[in-house]
Amino acid sequence: MNPAYLFILLLFVVNFSGTPEPEVKAAPLPDHMLAPLIKHSIKEEDEMIPWAPDRRLTWEDFLCSPQRNTDAVASTSTSLGLAYQVKNNHLSYQITCNFSKTKSWGLMKTNYILAHEQGHFDITEIFARKLHQSLLDYKINRNTFKSDIDSIYQSIVKQKEAFQNTYDDETDHSRRKAIQLEWLNKIQDLLNESSPYDNYP
Repeated sequence: MNPAYLFILLLFVVNFSGTPEPEVKAAPLPDHMLAPLIKHSIKEEDEMIPWAPDRRLTWEDFLCSPQRNTDAVASTSTSLGLAYQVKNNHLSYQITCNFSKTKSWGLMKTNYILAHEQGHFDITEIFARKLHQSLLDYKINRNTFKSDIDSIYQSIVKQKEAFQNTYDDETDHSRRKAIQLEWLNKIQDLLNESSPYDNYP
């Protein structure tokens, strides 16, 4: 009988501050606690909003109290999560892309600023799809799959963080209006291009 393994990786990132919360390391669960992974069907809840094309952020979603000791006028907290199971040399997994209501805040609540914040959430979705693509392409190596998958995940997270930072740097946190518009168009183009991978489990 081949053993089964379940691992969970989660990363929360507060955009603007650039300070990630501690990562939850992959850890196996005992066989009796394993359950088959099913197709992703995360529902919106009090704290989290899963990314969806027809669910755009509103200022009512930003529940955290604004921070006054910063130049930022808003902050968006998103997460890119991965749980996976390897059984009989078969990889199954679940990817999550969520917006945290209780860790996101807005001080200057305009439609323009909200569009910038939505851009941060959309970027996380783009990299959730990239993670899905990378895992689809991965061929299981029973001796190294744990480190292989961790490496794939960490690489995608680093790319995401670099992209988020470039977005803020080039738009100056939305202050450069012409560049901000260019970025929103670029983000939409990337969402369109990555649509073949938007059905991640």
